[in-house]
Amino acid sequence: MKEINLNPIIARVMDGDNDAFQELYCVTKDDAYRLIVYLASNKQDATDIMSEVYLELYRVIRRYDQNQSFSSWLNGIIIRQVRNWKRKSWRRLRLHDRVKQYCMEDAHNDLDNHLYNLYAKELVLPAVEQLSHKLKEVIVLRYARDCSIEEIAMILNIPVGTVKSRHHLALKQLRSHMDKQAGKKGATTYVH
Repeated sequence: MKEINLNPIIARVMDGDNDAFQELYCVTKDDAYRLIVYLASNKQDATDIMSEVYLELYRVIRRYDQNQSFSSWLNGIIIRQVRNWKRKSWRRLRLHDRVKQYCMEDAHNDLDNHLYNLYAKELVLPAVEQLSHKLKEVIVLRYARDCSIEEIAMILNIPVGTVKSRHHLALKQLRSHMDKQAGKKGATTYVH
């Protein structure tokens, strides 16, 4: 998200101006949605997660310290909401697996599988998807959101050294995946 001065809009939101919250939403929604799509395991959940993010933003906007970067603060909310959604999804998945034992899959699942296979044909995104969630968060924030190591540490509420370690491990795993893919195609790749 380009860092623009949102403090006047935020001040109006804190004063209870609903039109100002709508304005804040319009300014931030595209970047927030892109981050959610990068982090969400199931891309179809992105709009639902987006709703959760802005409900949470509305609920906690009064706690925002205007001395810090709003985009970093919003990124922290997004990260937490994606994590919460994944936790809820895991519970739903377990229930779904139990039901699936007794029921046959319907045509809807076939369509989901077909769409996923089309998506999986991309080269880099599948490699990122294979990373653990903790590594994926660091990679997405670093390269898709162009956050510094320090900003990532603040957003994820972890030490800078941990961010560096996860970043290094993620790049190592991406290199390994890309080398395997290149070996299959007879080419060489490099992830930096």
